[in-house]
Amino acid sequence: MRLESNLVALAPLAVQPMIHLVSATATIPKYVYDYAPLGWLHSQDPYRPSDLQAQLDHTIPAVNWTAVEGAPSPLTLNNLDQLNSMGNTSVYLTSHEGIAATPEPAWFRGITPDSDGRTGNGTGCAIVVVDHGGEKVDAFYFYFYAYNKGDIVLGMEFGDHVGDWEHNMIRFSNSTPQSIWFSQHASGQAFTYNALEKQGKRPYSYSGNGTHANYAIAGKHDHTIPGISFPTGFLLDYTNRGVLWDPVLNAYAYTYDPSTATFEAGGDHYPLSWLNFNGKWGDDQPPHEPSIFGEAKYVGGPNGPKFKSLNRKHTCPSTPCAVLPFKTWAEKEKPALS
Repeated sequence: MRLESNLVALAPLAVQPMIHLVSATATIPKYVYDYAPLGWLHSQDPYRPSDLQAQLDHTIPAVNWTAVEGAPSPLTLNNLDQLNSMGNTSVYLTSHEGIAATPEPAWFRGITPDSDGRTGNGTGCAIVVVDHGGEKVDAFYFYFYAYNKGDIVLGMEFGDHVGDWEHNMIRFSNSTPQSIWFSQHASGQAFTYNALEKQGKRPYSYSGNGTHANYAIAGKHDHTIPGISFPTGFLLDYTNRGVLWDPVLNAYAYTYDPSTATFEAGGDHYPLSWLNFNGKWGDDQPPHEPSIFGEAKYVGGPNGPKFKSLNRKHTCPSTPCAVLPFKTWAEKEKPALS
């Protein structure tokens, strides 16, 4: 689907939460990199990590499938937040070709990491460090993909969307990792750091084929029940040791202060304003998109890191929060609470 050629002026809208940005250079603790997850991408997944700026280069900001009048041109990571006064949460970064374009745009497929785990010159990871004071520090590792391929259920495909944000979060105490969160669709799982497979200090995170949901082990993962993963079932993600990605080799890093709702960049050359963008990182759901039981093949793109519960009380974004001391359901032990 392509954008309508006519342009409309859009009134500013209020939105919460409001997050402020400052230009000071923040200090990112070394242990945030030392314990950063390594990602195993599925061997058959064509949709690899993507460069953030490339997503802007291939999209047009739109509201209700109409291009936003007066939008910054070119659109960059340093001016993306200006769209908040031109439609705010209603803005979708809409692909030039359309989500259902045939042939599929090559840029949907992102960048395959090289033998060192690097995605060329593309930056598809953002690290956000949240110091809660005292001993507790959370490090979020956000991963970006240009396209998400949904699950196939009874021969039908559901949940495709342009733009895909996933993340791990590691909770540290006195610079030591305690637990880690794996985002999975609308929910996820938490594990103790000691339970996970690792390369040295760095835990592995397995990315679902097409969906990019994060799991602690390779294999099949049923996510019919949010936050619970079984080895078989109705809604399956598939993970394996395909291509190893080291996200921190191409990453921007920031701190976030919950008391002031303020981001700071961890390097002079890291763009900052994009973190305050309130809109969506992909196309809106196409008009009159057919659905079955409320599920459609093409759905709207996601919002960005600021909306991912950065100020968490627990390792999980919601409660109750079970932090599992085992990787598979075969290794049953009583979960801890954190």
